[in-house]
Amino acid sequence: MPTTVRPAGGGWQGAVLAAGAAAVFMSGCSVDVRDPAVPEAVESTPVLATPTITPGHDADAVAARDLPLAAGWTLARGVPIGMSDGLKDAPGWRPVKTSVAGESQYLKADGCLVAARIRSNQGALARGDDRESTVALFEYLDPTILPGYLKTDTLRWGAAPDVPPRRVEVLALEQAVPPGGRATVVLARLFSTAGSSVYVSISCPDAASLSAARADVASYLPVLPPSN
Repeated sequence: MPTTVRPAGGGWQGAVLAAGAAAVFMSGCSVDVRDPAVPEAVESTPVLATPTITPGHDADAVAARDLPLAAGWTLARGVPIGMSDGLKDAPGWRPVKTSVAGESQYLKADGCLVAARIRSNQGALARGDDRESTVALFEYLDPTILPGYLKTDTLRWGAAPDVPPRRVEVLALEQAVPPGGRATVVLARLFSTAGSSVYVSISCPDAASLSAARADVASYLPVLPPSN
């Protein structure tokens, strides 16, 4: 599916819609939300259904437990992950873009904007395990980003409503909110074995609304593991 947002039109509506194309700044570094594929690759569409898993791979077992950054190797090689579009049904949210060039955007009544992107064919950025590969993804987006800027966070892993929620670890880049600016965080992970990446940016009018939006994303926008 970024610091100060330059309005694209009048009022907060123009400002939040500009957030999806703006840069994130933190201590002098920035993250551009342009397409991170290297080179430009065929896109995968975020959907609930995913391709058949390699024979012998226990996809159900992988999907049934948390997926920390160190466990990315348990995914099937080259089989992409996905992402739910459930945020469109969360209270106060509405979709403003659905699977356009692999990206979906959601706008909340309080002015928060979420942009979620899933990309496949990301092997060119893989560096060892998923933590190193995700650092490489951020550094590709902006070479001034240092690993120390990134903190471990989680998203929901799987969308099955009848099982306890599971978590997938991601790395987060969060800025200090400048006076009069927007509060923004970027959550991302490059699944090096699967060759996929997930990228979620959340931009809100202030820190309080950002905290609430992050909770909504964690509940309603799960990352979807491949299934048999």
